[in-house]
Amino acid sequence: MTPQAAPRSPGELMRVFSVMALQGFGGVLPIAQRELVERHRWLTREQFVELLSIGQVLPGPNVVNIALMIGDRFFGWRGALAALTGMLALPLVIVLTLAALYARFASEPLVAGALRGMGAVAAGLILAMGLKLLPTLARNPLGRAPCLLGLAATLALVGALRWPMAYAVLGIGGTAVFAAWWRLGRNA
Repeated sequence: MTPQAAPRSPGELMRVFSVMALQGFGGVLPIAQRELVERHRWLTREQFVELLSIGQVLPGPNVVNIALMIGDRFFGWRGALAALTGMLALPLVIVLTLAALYARFASEPLVAGALRGMGAVAAGLILAMGLKLLPTLARNPLGRAPCLLGLAATLALVGALRWPMAYAVLGIGGTAVFAAWWRLGRNA
């Protein structure tokens, strides 16, 4: 599937990624999905999931990796630099300012409560994005049921058994990658 639109310039990429970054306190990924797929239509859901999958295995934050890949896709290195600048420049200034303020007011109960509330909002946004992207599992080489089983196993290992996330992702993710590779090889 091909997207219905494309950014007109690296400047537009930078602007859109700046706006996304400023909306995404606690996590930009759900906002990126809404903006890139639903609002601007630069990517299809399937393309977004594909970029997210690649971004998760690369070092660094997923959304930064996605920004780099989208920028490169449309405008090469100039687009990658524009998207990266948009994703990081303004949030960096804000985070440095907030860090200085937090150092001054960390002991205030209102500040601690606000941070707990932001964590809950971020978790809700990620859950909502996952539910929106659920239909793309129908076209996954593994199929919907094995993918949901992997999700349940990851939640059980990390949430209930308190395994380190890296072990769960490497074990279950590695198994899923091998299974998808095997299925794709059989169907070729």
